Amino acid sequence: MTDPSGAGIRDAATTPVIPGFFPDPSVCRVGEDYYLVNSSFEYAPGIPIHHSRDLRTWTQLGNVLTRESQFPAGVSAASRGIYAPTIRHRDGTFFVVGTNVERGGEQFVVTATDPAGPWSDPIVFPGLGGIDPDLAWDDDGSCFLTYCALDEALRPADGSLPVIAQVRIDLERGILLDGPREIWRGSGLAHPEGPHLYRRGDWWYLLTAEGGTERGHAVCVARSRAIDGPFELAPSTPLFSRRSTGFLVQNTGHADLVERPDGEWAMVYLGVRPRGFTPGFHVIGRETFLARVEWVDDWPVVYTDDVLPGRPDTAFVDDFSTAELHPRWVSPGAALGAFVSTHPDGGVALETRPTPAALSVRARDLRWRYEVRVDASAAVGLRVRLDEHHWYEITLDGHAAEVRARIGALEASVGSARATGDVVTLVVEAVDATHDGPDDLRFGLVDDNGERWLAALDGRYLSTEVAGGFTGRTLGLRALGATPARVVSARYLPLGDE
Repeated sequence: MTDPSGAGIRDAATTPVIPGFFPDPSVCRVGEDYYLVNSSFEYAPGIPIHHSRDLRTWTQLGNVLTRESQFPAGVSAASRGIYAPTIRHRDGTFFVVGTNVERGGEQFVVTATDPAGPWSDPIVFPGLGGIDPDLAWDDDGSCFLTYCALDEALRPADGSLPVIAQVRIDLERGILLDGPREIWRGSGLAHPEGPHLYRRGDWWYLLTAEGGTERGHAVCVARSRAIDGPFELAPSTPLFSRRSTGFLVQNTGHADLVERPDGEWAMVYLGVRPRGFTPGFHVIGRETFLARVEWVDDWPVVYTDDVLPGRPDTAFVDDFSTAELHPRWVSPGAALGAFVSTHPDGGVALETRPTPAALSVRARDLRWRYEVRVDASAAVGLRVRLDEHHWYEITLDGHAAEVRARIGALEASVGSARATGDVVTLVVEAVDATHDGPDDLRFGLVDDNGERWLAALDGRYLSTEVAGGFTGRTLGLRALGATPARVVSARYLPLGDE
């Protein structure tokens, strides 16, 4: 049985099942198949969706929000956009409900009969100020949208917000059937959010994330005989947390439960892997982890002692030879189709767009190498980005290579060189730290003169603990000149064991 303090527990959950910036996991099962979605914030296409047959090995099917009519790319500031979707399946239809915080905490639902898409345009439920919505159906078929409410009209007498609220909705007509009502204030920890409802036997279980998504993060659970409460808190609270422990994975929370075909249960949840000197720095975002669940006295109990497979294979090489981009590619600030096209000589052509638009991929590992082959005549930049005020970049313009860094309001050039040859490979590596940070980021190039390193920078300044926000590092390519820049290929390779 899990001890919330973590003391004396054998913990095998040190490797995420979906590594990198894939936070706020939600999962559903259809037959032998599992489908999982994550928050995407300002990145488009939005809401990555993965498939698995065993909950341990996952493949990205695509993204849910792929059209401007679903999610207008380029309108979201850093760590805003799309928050905490939930995926559910009912009568042959998949439902994803989420929040677009750029539209006042707008709650929306999209549907599909094939989880790989296409997904419908959003059904919008305005006037529900908040985040983290969930969908559940009662015995009579009534659909309930439960969410973390930030609406002043629902503020309790004690002044606390947020609270967990609920409304009945008509999905076919896209309307509210009643007004939002408070159903739970949480266990007493800060920031009750991320609600999910499940029916098991005679009980409805309400799972919540509490304590904030930083080091105090926790999973809590309550139950009721009715979908709308009243709910009673579990006698052992929180259900799961790594706060105030020495476990390698921290900030654990925002969980979702799923029943396996054999009747056993499992839990997906987010966690981070901080490294370096205090306070510890996590740099690749909040990741998706897995635990098993057993039921004792009709309460869930979490176990993290199952030995999971080794690190997922995150390596890839992309020569952009297919007509469509792989679903791993995303962009902040603009839809990919607005500035990425097939180049007649192979690879892709990037047109200049205002930052932060970039052909981007998530960093997936603690140590990695990323190589991009480009025409030496191109004006192009390879940026490691956390947000628009925290990034490191190597640029190539007319054979002149330069490394620049921005930390808050400060920006500086930290290295330069002259490139030779017709095709140049821009390189960035995340390697072991030489100071007290989580890693060093070093930038270089490969040309006719071989491999050269131009600069190495402390990775702590591209961490959530420094920059704030909810995302992880992305590796973005952008054109810098009037002429489209040709990218021949991209290669990502994890380095060493984790």
